[in-house]
Amino acid sequence: MKLKVSHIKELMENFAPVELKESYDNVGLMVGDLESSVTSVLVALDCTLEIIDEAIEKGCNTIVTHHPLLFLKPQSITTDTIQGRKIIKLIKNDINLYSCHTNLDITRGGLNDIITKLLGYKQWDIIEHINPCNNIDNQGIGRIVTLNKPVSLLELCSAVKKALQIEYLRYAGDESMLISKLAIINGSGEDYFKASKKQGADCIITGDTTYHYISEYSEEGIGIIDAGHFETEWPAMKIVAEILQEKIIKLGYNNSVFIAENSKPAYKFI
Repeated sequence: MKLKVSHIKELMENFAPVELKESYDNVGLMVGDLESSVTSVLVALDCTLEIIDEAIEKGCNTIVTHHPLLFLKPQSITTDTIQGRKIIKLIKNDINLYSCHTNLDITRGGLNDIITKLLGYKQWDIIEHINPCNNIDNQGIGRIVTLNKPVSLLELCSAVKKALQIEYLRYAGDESMLISKLAIINGSGEDYFKASKKQGADCIITGDTTYHYISEYSEEGIGIIDAGHFETEWPAMKIVAEILQEKIIKLGYNNSVFIAENSKPAYKFI
């Protein structure tokens, strides 16, 4: 018996149930055939042309990403658009694409939890709970941490850089301000700043922040650490790849799960 795409779908959705996704989101099998046999799996943050090429080179006929290629559903699929070229290339090379997005952020043990652990915290609360459905509860977006000992914003910036193994980050606020309660929202988290503030966070770690929004929160005395969208998600996705590998082995299969070498941030720094 061979490992099929349907098995990958089942493993991912047992871990991060589709019911947990945000209403605006699109998750699941983006391109492919559920009955197709899996050679090996490539895990990436985004499905780029480079990632598709890497899958071809590594002999992976299945790609698992965090960000869905079909987040915005196309009106047509042609080579005139980058999205169309990706879809056509996937199909021509018999590559399946599965995406697990906000449901993977929200789920217990998912990206929100993983990134919080990577930052060194063991206990946390949830910033915004989801509405319980199908007996799924105590899960939601964002994590809030009460520190055992207050730290300065500058010390926290250094700790984040070390934990995520990054050279640069953006921050707003007085470097000497003391942080006692911390909100963590991987990826783009501005939609949850209000809820973070309401829960007493005096600093928020996230990515993809915008100038005027951050300026106002900074004036209110809330520190902001923008470590980057990619940088606050990819370290956690690499751990998801390891979890998926373990689950495949427990099913009795020996198919390999590769962590993409070409999964890279869009921004560059000089």
